[in-house]
Amino acid sequence: MTFTEKYLTSLPPIAAANRQVKRYHISPVGRPIEDEVEEAAYRLLPALLPAVDEETPPASFAVLHRGMNSGAYLVAYSWVWGNVIECASAVAGIPFLGCADECPDNFTTLTRPWMGCVWELAPLGHERSAWVRHVLAPAQPDLPAYLSDVVADGLSGGAA
Repeated sequence: MTFTEKYLTSLPPIAAANRQVKRYHISPVGRPIEDEVEEAAYRLLPALLPAVDEETPPASFAVLHRGMNSGAYLVAYSWVWGNVIECASAVAGIPFLGCADECPDNFTTLTRPWMGCVWELAPLGHERSAWVRHVLAPAQPDLPAYLSDVVADGLSGGAA
């Protein structure tokens, strides 16, 4: 298997399951995620988010990844217990992973304990630093600042 760059795009946050969710899309270069795949993923997103706790600002970030063929993946990373990431994911179009068919907008919850592939993990380091910078380090958490601090659009990043 070889690594091929993909394009990462930041989208405005949305509200889901009483949380504010930062959004990233990852897709093959020159091939944005189809509207029907995006709509299906965000319909399922609330089911991937944990209940809000009293200790943690209600924030998550989601990565919607469109594969090269029939696959689409949605990974929801949620801040819980103050400084911990909880992960839940869904997949579409990959019968090997339990999908009913090869339709990239027919998502099902993934029960494997995976937290993401090399492309889906691209925003993780930035999100950790943004959480520390805007939520944990200041005297008062600044959720709006966290929500606006995103990875710049561009290539997902190779081994550099």
